[in-house]
Amino acid sequence: MLLEKIPAGVYGVNCYVIADEKTNKAAVIDPGGDADKIINFIEENELELEYIILTHAHGDHIGGVEGIQKKLNTAVYLHEADLYILKDKNKNYSASMGGAGCEIDTDKFVVDGQELLLGELKMQIIHTPGHTPGGICIKVENILFTGDTLFSNSIGRTDLEGGSYEEIVNGIKTKLMVLDDEITVLPGHGPATRIGIEKLTNPYIK
Repeated sequence: MLLEKIPAGVYGVNCYVIADEKTNKAAVIDPGGDADKIINFIEENELELEYIILTHAHGDHIGGVEGIQKKLNTAVYLHEADLYILKDKNKNYSASMGGAGCEIDTDKFVVDGQELLLGELKMQIIHTPGHTPGGICIKVENILFTGDTLFSNSIGRTDLEGGSYEEIVNGIKTKLMVLDDEITVLPGHGPATRIGIEKLTNPYIK
């Protein structure tokens, strides 16, 4: 598996490009901005972009979507519960992040437990509401992309549109902390961690 982290957008969100090295089929997770930089990486590595997947619909995670779509004509995947946020620049907070704001649509919805194929890779969708109603994590082999659900020694904030502290903690405990301790966690902001480390040290879920 090819994996590249690209800090993107005004908040430097962790955008990830993953690809199956046998087929060069790729996915972009949370293109928060800097569409040209993401596209350049895809083209330089001769990747075929299959998916743009959004872990949730906040403005700092979606700023590069339109630029990538315009150039590569790739479908956008999102959990349906976040669609109303994606389409409203005030609810996704892009209106307060500078510029004209971002109001976009999605092409396909993902659901809890769904598997998306990326060449020979399987991307498992895990619905973890709480940061937003449609927040998801994505498990690929021994890597878990957690968006703004789980961070190193922290969790996503729950005081924004559609947030719920009870839901985010429940989802982390029942769906993420049951995974293997050695799984690497790649969050939407900040450094990587591991499931086993979070079980021991994360004050929100101990």
